[in-house]
Amino acid sequence: MSTDSDSDSAAVRSDSRISPVEPPYEGALSDTFARVMPPGVAPLKLFRTMARNPRVLQRMFAGSFLDQGSITLRDRELVILRTCFRCKCEYEWGVHVAFFSERATLSNEDVAATLKRDPQDLPPHEALLIGLVDQLHDHARVTDELWAGLARHYTEEQMLELIALAGYYHTISFIANAAGVQAEAYAPRFA
Repeated sequence: MSTDSDSDSAAVRSDSRISPVEPPYEGALSDTFARVMPPGVAPLKLFRTMARNPRVLQRMFAGSFLDQGSITLRDRELVILRTCFRCKCEYEWGVHVAFFSERATLSNEDVAATLKRDPQDLPPHEALLIGLVDQLHDHARVTDELWAGLARHYTEEQMLELIALAGYYHTISFIANAAGVQAEAYAPRFA
């Protein structure tokens, strides 16, 4: 199983297919952005692009996994980073590295492991998370062996959250990639 698939990687677009809304934002949109962004940080280009369809923006925020869930922030971010990498979504991968890697106690080596074919650098239960993302991405299912390994570390509630998280970030990756959302200036790129 290959996870790097450089042969079919799409070139990063130099322009957006859907241009993000620009300030000043109307009242409801301004309030929405204020709820999801840290004070003093401009709304993400992804959010501003999705704002072209307020219904899509609101539904995506309603389904967000950025709240305190049943899994640790570190596990959540490993799943998100690997999902974004597998979807070749450099935009969302970079945003999550910039905003969450420090808070999730992910070292530079941990972040780099999310880009590797076989991340041996991670503790065993975290390598299982990478395997979960890879199997869902490649086959839309999980082997009994991987499920049993995960079940030694995670409850059924957490397993469902991990699966939903990977699916959610597939959708985010689809939007960012297809719409050609341009990288945030502060966000790192794939190494």
